Amino acid sequence: MSTNSALNLVQQAGKLDLVIGRDEEIRRVVHILSRRTKNIHVLTGEPGVGKAAVVEGLAQRIARGHVPSNLAGVRLIALDLSNLFAVSNLKAVLKEVEEAKGKNLASTVILFIDEIRLILGGGTNMDASNLLKPMLARGQFSCIGATTIKEYRKNVKEDAAFERGFQQVYVSEPSIPDTISILRGLKERYEGHHGVQIQDRALVVAAQLSARYITGRYLPEKAIDLVDEACANVKVQLNKRIQLEIELHALEKENDKASEARIVEVGRELVELTDKLQHLMAKHENEKKRINKIRSLKQKREKFLSELKEARKRCDWVRATDLRCGAIKKVKADIAKLEGNQSDKDFMLTETVGPNQIAEVVSRWTGIPVTRLGHDEKERLIGLPEKLRNRVVGQDEAINAVVASVLRSRVGLGRPQQPNGSFLFLGPTGVARLIGAPPGYVGYANGGQLTEAVRRRPYSVVLFDEVEKAHTDVFNALLQVLDDGRLTDGQGRTVDFKKPIIIMTSNLGAEHLLSGLTGKVTMQVARDRVMEEVKKHFRPELLNRLDEIVAFDPLSQDQLRKVARLQMDGVAARLVEKGVKLTGTDVALDIVLAKSNDPVYGARPIRRCLEKNVVTERSRMLVHQEIDENSTVCIDASPTDDDLVYRVEKNEGHGSAATGQESDLLIQISKGPRGDATRALKKMKIEETVGAEVIVID
Repeated sequence: MSTNSALNLVQQAGKLDLVIGRDEEIRRVVHILSRRTKNIHVLTGEPGVGKAAVVEGLAQRIARGHVPSNLAGVRLIALDLSNLFAVSNLKAVLKEVEEAKGKNLASTVILFIDEIRLILGGGTNMDASNLLKPMLARGQFSCIGATTIKEYRKNVKEDAAFERGFQQVYVSEPSIPDTISILRGLKERYEGHHGVQIQDRALVVAAQLSARYITGRYLPEKAIDLVDEACANVKVQLNKRIQLEIELHALEKENDKASEARIVEVGRELVELTDKLQHLMAKHENEKKRINKIRSLKQKREKFLSELKEARKRCDWVRATDLRCGAIKKVKADIAKLEGNQSDKDFMLTETVGPNQIAEVVSRWTGIPVTRLGHDEKERLIGLPEKLRNRVVGQDEAINAVVASVLRSRVGLGRPQQPNGSFLFLGPTGVARLIGAPPGYVGYANGGQLTEAVRRRPYSVVLFDEVEKAHTDVFNALLQVLDDGRLTDGQGRTVDFKKPIIIMTSNLGAEHLLSGLTGKVTMQVARDRVMEEVKKHFRPELLNRLDEIVAFDPLSQDQLRKVARLQMDGVAARLVEKGVKLTGTDVALDIVLAKSNDPVYGARPIRRCLEKNVVTERSRMLVHQEIDENSTVCIDASPTDDDLVYRVEKNEGHGSAATGQESDLLIQISKGPRGDATRALKKMKIEETVGAEVIVID
C-alpha cells in the first residue's frame, strides 16, 4: 500500500536518510510492538529531536531483516493526515488493515501517524478523528504515533482511560557528539543534492554553534538546517553574476551636482576595469563549468549508490559488483580529478562548505558575529574603552566595568550559568547612564515582551530603567535571571539569559551626589550615603548577585562642555545629509551651556537647547531657501554675548553624504578668540555616526 495518503516506509527504506544514535529508542519500540496487548505507543519529545527518524530507523531494520521474527515482513505505513482528513481517504487506507485482521494478519500492518495530536485532540475534522480514535482505543491495529510533550499532556494525559492504551517512548535531544555523528552520516546525501563538498570541521562547528547560539530549537534539526542552508548559500553563490554598472545606471537618473561628479568618477573606474573584468568573467565562467560538472558527477554517484543498495536488497550480486567496481569507482575517480589540489589554486568560486560558511549562516539567523577573532576585531576590542569615552563623558568606572564584560564574552570566558554581566548604575538623571543601550534595548512592560525579545536576540543589552520603581515580582524574576541565567515566561517556556548583559539604572541617592558636586560634602561621603540608600531599598540577595554597583558622578562644567561638543557633532551629522556644513565658536558653545545649565537634570537640557536654537533655526532657513546644499553655517555669539547668531557662507561644490562618498569637512569649534573662527574654517573628516551603538556585543 503506497498512495498519496499512505507510504510504505519499508519499501522506501533505501531512500531514507541514515539513522544514527537512536538504537535504544528503536529497541524500545520493537519491544512494545512485540507485546500481545497495548502495542500502541506514542513517541514524545521536543520538536526537531528526531521522533520520525526513530520510525525510519525501524523501517530500515525491517527491510534488512534485523528484527524479531514476529515483525519480519511487516508493512510500516506512514499516514499523511493532510490528505486523510477526507473520511473517504481514511477509510480506504484502513480497509486493508481490516482485511488483514479478517485473515488473522493484523500484525502485518503497523500505522505510523506523525502529529497524532490532530487525531487525539479532534484536529480540524471531527469526522476523521471520530473514525480513528475509537479504533485506537480498542487496539484494533498496531500503531506508532509521534507528538510533542506539550501536546501529549494536553490531548492524552487529560483522558486517563484513553491513556492506558498507550505506551509512551520519550525521544531525548541528542548530545553534541551524537549530533556530529548524525551529520557525518548525512554528509554524503547533502553533498550529492547540492553538488558541494562539506568539510568535516564544518559539521563539528555546525553542531557546536547551533547548540550555543540558536535557542528555542533542538538538535539535531537545527544543526542539519544549518548545514543545509550553508550548502545552499555556496550553491547560489556559484550562480551570481558580476555586475559593476548598477551604481552608474542609478546615478544617471539623478541631476544634482554631486551625482554628476560621481557619474564621471564611476565612469572612469569602469573604463580602467574593463580589461580586468573581461579576464575575470572568463575565469568565472570556466570555474562555473568545472563546479557544475563536479555537481553532476556527485548526483550521479548518489544515484549509483542507491542502485547498489537495491541490488544488494534483491541479492543481485552481479549487478552490485558491476556498480561497485565499475560505475561508482569511475565516478569517484572523475570527481577526485576535477577537485584536484583546490587549496593550491586561486579560485574565484568555491564549492566547499567550511566553518566560515556555517558561521555566516549563524550570524544571519541570530545577528551575532560568531566568526573567529581576527586582527581587526582584536583592534576594535582593544580600542573599545577609548571609543566609549568619546561617547560617554566622565564615567570611566562604568566604562571599564562594561568593557570587561564584553571582553570576557567575546573571547568565550564568560560564566557558563549566569548572564555575561549584571550592573546597577546609580546617579542623578542626565549623566549618560543610558547612552549605548538602544541597539539592544529591551523594555519590561507587557507580559512576555522581555522573554520573547531575548529569545529572538539572545546577545542583547537588557535595560531596566529606574528599577527602584519596579514591582516586587520584577525583582523575583531578576533573582532567577541573575542566579540561574534563565527565565520562565507565562507559557512555561524557559528562555536563556546567559548571553545578555543586564543593566539596571536607579536615581536613588542622587541628591547626595549633587551635594558632593557642589562641595557641601566630599564625594566619598556622598557615595557612602548613596550606598546606604541602595541597601535600604533593594534586597540583599539581589545586590549580592550583581557583578558591580557603579555610582555615576554628576557632570562638571568641563564634562558638560565635552557633552555639548558631542551633541553639536550629532546636529552637524544630520545637516550633512542636506549638504549643509556646520561650524561654531567656543563663545557660542558657552552660550548653549548657559542656556541649558541645570545641575539637577545634567546633560539632557543641552540637547533640548540645541534642538530649539540650532536645529529649528536651520530648518526654517532651509524652508525659506536661505541656505542650500553648498552652504556653511557658522554659529557665533551676538555682540552682547547673550544669544546666538548665524552666518551663512557659500562653498564650492562638495559631495553630499547622500551620494555615498565620505563627507570631507565638517565641524570645527574654534578654541581661540571669536574672530579666529571668522577668518579660518578647518576641514575635518567626521566618521559616520552609527546611531547610539556604543557597546558592541559579539
